[in-house]
Amino acid sequence: MMDGSTQLEARDDALIADALTGLRADAKTLSPKWLYDHRGSALFEEITRLPEYYPTRTEAGILRDNATALARLVPPGGALIELGSGASIKTRTLLDAGNHIGAYGPIDISRDFLFETADGLRNAYPAIDIVPVVADFTAPVTLPDRLAALPKVAFFPGSTIGNLTPARAHALLSGIRAWPGIKAFILGADMVKDTRTLVAAYDDAQGVTAKFIGNILIRLNREADADFDPAGFDHKATWNAARARIDMHLLSNRDQHVTLDGHVIEFAKGEPIHVSAARKFTVDSLVALAADAGWDVRQRHVDDGARFSVAVLTPVR
Repeated sequence: MMDGSTQLEARDDALIADALTGLRADAKTLSPKWLYDHRGSALFEEITRLPEYYPTRTEAGILRDNATALARLVPPGGALIELGSGASIKTRTLLDAGNHIGAYGPIDISRDFLFETADGLRNAYPAIDIVPVVADFTAPVTLPDRLAALPKVAFFPGSTIGNLTPARAHALLSGIRAWPGIKAFILGADMVKDTRTLVAAYDDAQGVTAKFIGNILIRLNREADADFDPAGFDHKATWNAARARIDMHLLSNRDQHVTLDGHVIEFAKGEPIHVSAARKFTVDSLVALAADAGWDVRQRHVDDGARFSVAVLTPVR
């Protein structure tokens, strides 16, 4: 029994092509962007409330302490554009402190979750033009005219920048740098710290992160005509010191084969699927990433333990 999800409900050709490429490679991978369907987005919001997951509450505290200064980065009548907005919880801190903000553009790949969130924001902030944008922010994003014409500040909290490969992170920062009217980029970045704290944040005692990572298999069953048994895979998070990142895998707990869109994929017992990575930063690596993409790090707001950083980047002119 597989959660009733083996029936194909809404075929996603992009998901199928991406999954086949990753799962037929010598080292099997799945892109983390497919984690965020409606259930995945809800599970991630649950993760952010776990005691082990320090990044969300730490960053939230930094945002609260600096909300007025950060909101003022947006010119009067300008737009705040958030990448990977999810439930837009942190953004409310800036919107509450920025009654001069003219528009808010949440960008997210999960259409239904995004529109539900946008409806709630319209009720909470009737004076702000809420313009949801369904898009994959890891690819070039075309903003609708209502946003493109405004002076704007980009907002990318949660250290999601660390989930991107260095090349994709550079491409994203370079792409935002090219937006017309871009004034600043508010970037959340998790910092390197002790291994025990890092691993616990991605392998919680309640197993919510395991459900979140495993949800990608349920989605493949539903949208890619696959027949994964989610119970046949275990979640594992490890610290990769050489690359300064947490790696998250699904490990096959037995020899098995899976069919995906008519293609048979073999798994040996213990064979991993790399699903997500969470890179952590030092001050030097963060400054270097920004500089390579045409940004200056003008400010860094941190918590008392310097575990997390909210950096204000400005474009090099």
